[in-house]
Amino acid sequence: MSTAVVVTGLGVTAPNGLGTEAYWEATREGTSGIRPVSRFDAEQYPSKLAGEVPGFDVGEHLPSRLIPQTDHMTRLALVAADWALADAGVDPSELADYEAGVITAASSGGYEFGQRELQNLWSQGSKAVSAYQSYAWFYAVNTGQISIRNGMRGPSGVVVSDQAGGLDAIAQARRQIRKGTKVIVSGGIDGSVCSWGWSAQMASERMSRSSDPENAYLPFDAAAQGHVSGEGGALVVLEDAEHARARSARIYGEIAGYAATTDPKPGLSRGPALRRAIEAALADAAMAPGDVDVVFADAAAVPELDRIEADAINAVFGERGVPVTAPKTMTGRLYSGAASLDVTAALLSIRDGVIPPTVNVVTDSEYGLDLVTGTSREADVRTALVLARGYGGFNSAMVVRAVDQSA
Repeated sequence: MSTAVVVTGLGVTAPNGLGTEAYWEATREGTSGIRPVSRFDAEQYPSKLAGEVPGFDVGEHLPSRLIPQTDHMTRLALVAADWALADAGVDPSELADYEAGVITAASSGGYEFGQRELQNLWSQGSKAVSAYQSYAWFYAVNTGQISIRNGMRGPSGVVVSDQAGGLDAIAQARRQIRKGTKVIVSGGIDGSVCSWGWSAQMASERMSRSSDPENAYLPFDAAAQGHVSGEGGALVVLEDAEHARARSARIYGEIAGYAATTDPKPGLSRGPALRRAIEAALADAAMAPGDVDVVFADAAAVPELDRIEADAINAVFGERGVPVTAPKTMTGRLYSGAASLDVTAALLSIRDGVIPPTVNVVTDSEYGLDLVTGTSREADVRTALVLARGYGGFNSAMVVRAVDQSA
């Protein structure tokens, strides 16, 4: 039997709440963090809204020596890792060498770092690393900074699969724990709310151009016109279940199942592969569709992509067969940080017996979904399915479920 892998710590830096409980309170109440961009002058861009992490004073959270070595996104990640480890009650220094590691996801992040390198090149007229090199190196720095800061010398890595990355990183961490590692910090903190990053994101043609925060990001709605970008996400502490119980840790839930697929390139006869990912994740968890109490949707807010996701959900669960929610309508799509934040929301839904709402959306009946809108819905949530899709055809699905704390 495979080793059970559980979540014992959560660390959140989100646009509608800094810290896990602040995020969760805002999310339960339907409070959005989407506002006009403030980190740079976005007036010249068609998209002018973003989900920015509020009230983040780096000097309150990190030593001054780290500030020159990092950019905004890495600072958010370091703080989220600190909070997740503290929440889990884990001190990596008390573990044997190589028993604790860090596996995170990255996507759009690094643009701010790359932009800074280019600005140095322009201003100094000296040779600098290429944007591609700085972008790739940044991934390693983000994970490496967390590892070094916490003395975690076990498995380390970065998964790059756009919005699906948060789930893929957690799944990779689960594999490493099943191979013998005791504790891994995983998930994603992402974002590129800077002028260079904004230009790159606009090229996808999936960003909403609405200037009204209440009407800009409307998945599964007849008025859908694309997503709002954001920054932040969540890092979680994953642990061997036996190790967690031996130290009497509080357990949020189990990473019970996972699967990933890739869509075929346009023009081939095979259709989208999201449904296969859902079915394979359920099979990995040895669960049936009827065991799932809620689906946290990817929620692209692009009509064609929303249709694909709704069709996949309905094919597995039946029309209106399971509650569906997309709390990322309150944060924006956080790239590789989005899915790990949804995993966090799913675990808190299990803890508190409540499904957070999809705000501002008037669901289109043609999608056939039981979309939780308006306000939170009380429910006995024991199992949740989290979906994530990345640009280029990545599909990931993860099953999280409650565990018996006394087992």
